[in-house]
Amino acid sequence: MHSKEQSVHKINSAYMEHYEAHQKRQQKRRKQLVRRLIVMSVFVLVIAVAVGSYHIKQRKTFAEKQQEYEQLEAQLAKLKKDEQNYLEEIELLNNDEYVLEIARTNYFFSKEGELIFKIIDEDSSY
Repeated sequence: MHSKEQSVHKINSAYMEHYEAHQKRQQKRRKQLVRRLIVMSVFVLVIAVAVGSYHIKQRKTFAEKQQEYEQLEAQLAKLKKDEQNYLEEIELLNNDEYVLEIARTNYFFSKEGELIFKIIDEDSSY
């Protein structure tokens, strides 16, 4: 009755030729579409990596500059404080009484008729 080896014959007609040509064009278009998608994906990936690395570099540079700025701000505050201290010291050194008091304290200068005695600590050794 039915044999396992049946042969199917292809019908050669104009419709089938057009249909096969259409199928080949469709496969060719799919292959081109896949290639274009792959190329565009690679292109987008390269751009994304470039933008990402640039962003990371910029964040690193910003962090370094921010740290440097904070250090310079601290240094500026210290210098302003030192300047204020020096200005106060200049103001005091313009006062003759203050200069005389320093000279009396540090260099043992005396007023007229005043005697200065140096007291030696017993604990200190020569």
